[in-house]
Amino acid sequence: MHSLSIFGTSSDAGKSTLSFAITYLLHKAGFKVAPFKAQNVSNNSVVTMLDNGEIAIPQAFAASAISLATRYEFNPILLKSGGKSQSHIIINGKSVGNQDVWSYYRDMKKLQPVVKEAFQTLQKEFECIVAEGAGSPVELNLMQKDLSNIYVAEEFNTKIILVADIQRGGVFASIYGVYNLLPKQLQKNVIGVIVNKFQGDMRLFDEGVTIIEEQFKIPVLGVVPYKPFNLGFEDSASLMNYQQDLSRTIITVGVIKLPHISNFTDFEPLVVDEEVELRFITTPSEAKSCDMLIIPGSKLVVQDLAWLRERGFEKILKDKKQKIVAICGGYEMMFKRLLDPDAIESSHKIVEGFARFKGDVTFTKEKIVKNGCYNLFGVMTDGYEIHNGITKKRAKKKKNLYGTFVHGLFESDDLRFLLLSQLNPAYKGYNFKQFKKDAIESFAQHIQNHIDMPSIMQQLQTKDSPLS
Repeated sequence: MHSLSIFGTSSDAGKSTLSFAITYLLHKAGFKVAPFKAQNVSNNSVVTMLDNGEIAIPQAFAASAISLATRYEFNPILLKSGGKSQSHIIINGKSVGNQDVWSYYRDMKKLQPVVKEAFQTLQKEFECIVAEGAGSPVELNLMQKDLSNIYVAEEFNTKIILVADIQRGGVFASIYGVYNLLPKQLQKNVIGVIVNKFQGDMRLFDEGVTIIEEQFKIPVLGVVPYKPFNLGFEDSASLMNYQQDLSRTIITVGVIKLPHISNFTDFEPLVVDEEVELRFITTPSEAKSCDMLIIPGSKLVVQDLAWLRERGFEKILKDKKQKIVAICGGYEMMFKRLLDPDAIESSHKIVEGFARFKGDVTFTKEKIVKNGCYNLFGVMTDGYEIHNGITKKRAKKKKNLYGTFVHGLFESDDLRFLLLSQLNPAYKGYNFKQFKKDAIESFAQHIQNHIDMPSIMQQLQTKDSPLS
């Protein structure tokens, strides 16, 4: 059986959600399938279940949707922003330090064996690997340095589905251009295109389908109507596209949108909570209308701490009447001092924090990456840690301030109820795990209703491509 590459004809075409949905549908059809992305660029990561490594959200989300234990092979290379044109590089789930972007791309071919080993390891266990691409696969100046698109498709002879975002405009040009700029051998492996995010009367695109199939000679595997899916956010750009029904909200929560915000999937349980209006804020004036503020994780804590001060947040963050939840990097900012003797975070060896908690945080070279079950404010909660900062306690409470290193805390129904019912006793809460399960099934069914899965499965099981 062939593996499958999902190529976007542009960035943010919906590759991640379609990759997850197709992985889910193949699994439901009885195939042994695994998600994959050779290289991700994201500050949003989780800790893998099998090896305590870091991988990006989309592959972790796709794996968990089919009850597959997460592992580093699903995303062997992860880049996080490191500031000053540097990236923090994670290979096979483990941090290997920072590297400037130019050097990284110059040495890209040296990372091909990492991708190859991970993919081949998965091939030994799974019938089909669904490999998500990155951006556009035909950036001509970068094609020779491309790990997620061209390299995987050529090295493993994957079948290819193109995904086009019709909301952007120029859908015909993007489909035609990407297909015709692909290497000839990869053109033969394209089994079709999915036109994504359609809004309006589907009949209006009937002629569009005819044009793509008859003039471009590319089968249209489906036209998918736009459907909001507020789970599995890959990056802050996709997060900002979330949609809420505010008709039943009784609590307003403000997340301070730090310049280097990370692990923003912490807030998915709040995005989908019918009783909560979630706002991402950037000014103190916006904070005044929020019942609770959240200082999220940060990839560059010292820089984001300075940004908060420059923006004038210090007064409200020191206000003992203000309910605040500080997570990971946000938690570190709440201590008296941040010590960085080895310049892990910045060139400043001592930085003054907001001093809401006594004591210091010390940044160390060894990163803590682990899953666990934690006692957070009296509630046993499953979560995970990813941080270089060290202090005596992984969680502290002081009056209206709750701070912790632990990510995923709002997925706990009990802990979420504890925090939000204090803001409004009328808060009832909901079962997040059941919501997530139902939402995944509903979205996958939506995709199945609008794409030709039988044709996709047939092509994956044959050596011949319709375009060969």
